[in-house]
Amino acid sequence: MFELIRDAIAAHQTIILHRHTNPDGDALGSQIGLKHLILANYPDKTVHMVGDGAGRYGFMEDSIMDEIPDSAYQGALAIVLDTSAKSLISDTRYTLAAQTAHIDHHIFVEKIADIEATDDTFESCCGLVAQMAQECSWSLNPQAATALFTGMVTDSGRFRYDATNARTFRLASYLMEQPIDTNALYRNLYASDYAQLVVRAKFLLHVQFTEKNVAYVYTTMDGKAEYGVDDFTLSRGMVNSMADMRGVDIWVNFTESDKGVLCELRSSRFNINPIAVKYGGGGHMKASGATLKNHEEAMAMLHDLDEMMGESK
Repeated sequence: MFELIRDAIAAHQTIILHRHTNPDGDALGSQIGLKHLILANYPDKTVHMVGDGAGRYGFMEDSIMDEIPDSAYQGALAIVLDTSAKSLISDTRYTLAAQTAHIDHHIFVEKIADIEATDDTFESCCGLVAQMAQECSWSLNPQAATALFTGMVTDSGRFRYDATNARTFRLASYLMEQPIDTNALYRNLYASDYAQLVVRAKFLLHVQFTEKNVAYVYTTMDGKAEYGVDDFTLSRGMVNSMADMRGVDIWVNFTESDKGVLCELRSSRFNINPIAVKYGGGGHMKASGATLKNHEEAMAMLHDLDEMMGESK
């Protein structure tokens, strides 16, 4: 699956790596991991990483993005990672490159690049990149391994989500042949300061339930002032505070913003992706998102999710 991308990397002197906006551990992990795989195996190459800031994943080594001029794309290869839709790519200048490639594990939405390597059976984009390293017989170093392992851990929910399979653990074992400091990694990933715990506690006080037990929180523009955090933290950062509640198989977080109502859908049992797609979003079978027009549209989505739960009874 990766032969064309491997050949494109070999053929270009400059490679520029993109991923989605508001990066998570998998987006940054695949970007950083691929960068250091390329440099370890093609030391004469120039590799840039571009996009918005790393946010809470700024603890990852080499997570500071490069600032490059448009001219850097002349004759370059641009690789887009962990992104299913063009609208989600951080830094749209990838289109200026001489050739483009795309590596992704989301459910397919649209063709993004000249070369496509996508497989939605993988738990993470980092898993795909680790598979590519193996198939290409590339040398692996600790920095690449740590970045890729971080993405595998975050997108698999610490190896709990059902996209995790025997292949996941084989690839994790392959990465852990390198000296990865898992104690430091887990401290950075899962430690919360007191202020974060207070935000989570306040959030949970606003959880409501539909007739069929879909859990949800709807935060208005005025209501956001209570939390004192940015929209991304309140939206994607808080949605899984509702996970693991007994009797709740679907949960959804609605957050009003200047761009519309940010919606994060999650499920432990059901494929909620078609509902996200219906409202202009996408993602995975059990973890998807969308941006809705208003409160009315959010309640229509909630109704659809409630009907999904009702059909399962």
